[in-house]
Amino acid sequence: MRARRMTKAIEIPSEHAERGPVVVPYQDEFRDAFEQLNREWIEAFFEMEAADRQILADPRREILESGGQVFFVVEQGAVKGTCAVLRHTSDECEIVKMAVARDARGRGFGDLLMRACIEFATQLGVRRVTILSNTALEPAIRLYRKHGFVQVPVMEDARFQRVDIRLELELQPSAPPERPGAAAR
Repeated sequence: MRARRMTKAIEIPSEHAERGPVVVPYQDEFRDAFEQLNREWIEAFFEMEAADRQILADPRREILESGGQVFFVVEQGAVKGTCAVLRHTSDECEIVKMAVARDARGRGFGDLLMRACIEFATQLGVRRVTILSNTALEPAIRLYRKHGFVQVPVMEDARFQRVDIRLELELQPSAPPERPGAAAR
């Protein structure tokens, strides 16, 4: 069964609905904002790595064509934040490239993006959502934990040198194993 893809804007209630932020899925017109917002935070804390350049150069090929999605928070026509869901397998996807513009931080846009990503992953039917990050990004780590992600051991990831923390969110916990000798009642 093919997963339903999110293709419409998610309306976000606000005091001024016509001026409030909306979360929208990938649009080619926002590709430059995806790259710019992510370059800003990566270059502020780390160095751009080959995997960064690959994803940012062609998000359509690297994210969308594998069944993922890129989301944008748009307010009054301006992109204020972005985040992507990268599909790895039928059971697992990863949230990548979370970025919010400096002038928009502290306004809940990270929460909006996280909710959109988790909803999308749920629609895909995956069991697990992962995030690879770095503990120097304390506000981001707090955001992930707020949305139910828990720290798990870091597995080696050849894509990024900067990864020192892995977080996971189980969307569909496995059924408990059947006890041997348990009789059906």
